[in-house]
Amino acid sequence: MKRFIGFIKKEFYHIFRDRRSLFILFGMPIAQILLFGFAITNEINNVDIAILDHSKDTTTEEIINKIAASKYFSIKQMVTREADIASVFQKGQVKAVLNFEKDFSKNLIKDHKATIQIITDATDPNTANTITNYISAILQQYQKELNKDITIAYQIIPQTRMVYNPELKSVYMFVPGVMTIILMLVSAMMTSISITREKELGTMEILLVSPLKPFQVIIGKVFPYIFLSIINAVVIVMLSIFIFNMPVQGSLFLLGLESVLFIITSLALGILISTISATQQTAMMISLMGLMLPVILLSGFIFPISSMPMPLQIISNIIPAKWFIIILKAIMLKGVGLQFIWKETLILLGMTVFFIALSVKKYKIRLE
Repeated sequence: MKRFIGFIKKEFYHIFRDRRSLFILFGMPIAQILLFGFAITNEINNVDIAILDHSKDTTTEEIINKIAASKYFSIKQMVTREADIASVFQKGQVKAVLNFEKDFSKNLIKDHKATIQIITDATDPNTANTITNYISAILQQYQKELNKDITIAYQIIPQTRMVYNPELKSVYMFVPGVMTIILMLVSAMMTSISITREKELGTMEILLVSPLKPFQVIIGKVFPYIFLSIINAVVIVMLSIFIFNMPVQGSLFLLGLESVLFIITSLALGILISTISATQQTAMMISLMGLMLPVILLSGFIFPISSMPMPLQIISNIIPAKWFIIILKAIMLKGVGLQFIWKETLILLGMTVFFIALSVKKYKIRLE
């Protein structure tokens, strides 16, 4: 019995001495609980919206102030013409536009009813539905307060219009997200495991002293995954078009270029992971836990980023998948060109250069 107790003590000593094991046992569950608790929510907070007020009377001002006073919406800008609504959505500046009809207050007093058009960006159908429901609830509350002391009730009629996805097909939301996850995992995880395998088997040193230059060895290791990832991207786009009838409103050539850029970014991240991983198991764990969960939770794929706490919103900016999903939705659903997504493209390009620079520094590769 004493030997058995001694053996158990020894195992405890081994676990507590290994910081990685402690992190897996205690750090990962705590991080996941906090991440899931804050990120997974169907609620919306501080969603940016725009206002198009044709009437500009006291009633519309009261409604606008009531919406602005809620924690759910933030008025980003005031639109002056209906022609500007499309460009506002294409730039991705707002998620919804409230369009007040002309003579809103007069119609409300004269006809006892007036109309507000709620135009939402339905590239994310769940968020679009939630925004519509929240605004309708605020309008109903205002209408209830307005009808408190009168005999003939006033009626404010919200008219909803979903742009880019009027049928609210969920596939329009899932295809960009799934494409991002697949490209990220195939590119980053498989690259990191491939290079770490050479280090673990001791063959990396042999390759580095071969006639090939070190950076050529690394490029040779990752090039097959560029090819495989491009095939994956093509297959996903073809399936989305011919099986799910998902439109590609923008340029296929631009979509291909942006996909290749994201693949290279993911490969660079995979190389960086391989520099800090001694074994394949470690590389796989970092790739799965460090990439897959953030891609799903913090990229805006399923849950709106604007509804997350500010620290998570800041962290989401360093997730390459966030910017690629914005690019995919902009090209495939909104049909925009590079002039609307150049910022996101530059961010991905900057991340690629940063990951490569860190990897080069770690491997002490001198590019000639």
